[in-house]
Amino acid sequence: MALHIVLIGAAGVFGSRMAARLAGDPRFRLTLAGRNQASQAALRDGLGDPDVRLAALDVTSDRLAVALAALRPQLVIHAAGPFQAQDYRVAEACLACGSDYVDLADGRDFVAGVHRLDKRARAAGRLLVSGASTVPALSSAVVDALLPRFAVLETIRHAISPGNRTPRGDATVAAILGYCGRPLRLWRGGRWQRGHGWMSTRRQAFPFGSRWVGLCDVPDLELFPARYPGVREVAFRAGLELKRLHFGTLAAAWLVRLGLIRDLARHAPRLRRASEWFRDAGSDVGGMVVELAGRDARGESLRLRWSLDAAAGHGPQIPATPAVVLARKLADGGLPMRGAMPCMGLFTLDEALAALDGFAVGTRLDALTA
Repeated sequence: MALHIVLIGAAGVFGSRMAARLAGDPRFRLTLAGRNQASQAALRDGLGDPDVRLAALDVTSDRLAVALAALRPQLVIHAAGPFQAQDYRVAEACLACGSDYVDLADGRDFVAGVHRLDKRARAAGRLLVSGASTVPALSSAVVDALLPRFAVLETIRHAISPGNRTPRGDATVAAILGYCGRPLRLWRGGRWQRGHGWMSTRRQAFPFGSRWVGLCDVPDLELFPARYPGVREVAFRAGLELKRLHFGTLAAAWLVRLGLIRDLARHAPRLRRASEWFRDAGSDVGGMVVELAGRDARGESLRLRWSLDAAAGHGPQIPATPAVVLARKLADGGLPMRGAMPCMGLFTLDEALAALDGFAVGTRLDALTA
């Protein structure tokens, strides 16, 4: 029987791309769920799959568990962010109705805290996965793939920069603005230190050129020091292609740090619309880098840079891919584990890249000089 997937937030930037990749696959029965029925109907019409169903679902409703149970899902993919202020009610509703669960969260505390549901998930025989997105899912798959080259891994520095014409939703913008200017814990020098969101700005080399990036608060900062024992530094940065937007965000971050703005995230819809004024000034090319440093088996210094670039506006396919990979593996019986966990070690880098076949995505690996 086909695996019944309920995709929450299906009409969003990432949800719509996952829907396009899941629809028409005989391994799945797909239900598009969310609050905006008109957007879901338009999405279904564009998919050209008459078997795709629609459902009204509000993740903030007190009747969420009842509404979700009525759909009888076998897998729920939760793509209705931002997750920074959410609780685990969707995952708990999945436990109550006997469904597996995957989300696209990139909130540090949200993803790192999903383990609190582990005992209940194991008892129920269910799999709950948080963070099936660029971070920590793809970023950890990159580190895992390169780790055998190191006898000692000391530093993990990674960064993302989307193309200016890449579609972005209010939830993504709110997630970024939510930590701008706010304190964040950094693993640096083998101990916890303090940084501030969107600050410590620097130039970062990407396959398509260098861009400005600043510190971001993501699950990797919390999870990687424990996952990779011996690492002395973990840093993640992100940036905007246009300097006027990147440094405008940095200025807003300073206003937050100085206490002149209390809640920058609530301005996300307005600021996202304002950024569209400059849409044609940039490109549709974005990418990701993961830089690792340490020592090889001979004790010599080793620095590697893995890079990914996405053109033709295909950048949003990157965070949409991990959940698609997990859905396919569940349908094929390739995920036997049970419990609640961050999305690390559940698929390989090769599996992720294979799922991106057909998109304008390229990767490369370079050895860097000291």
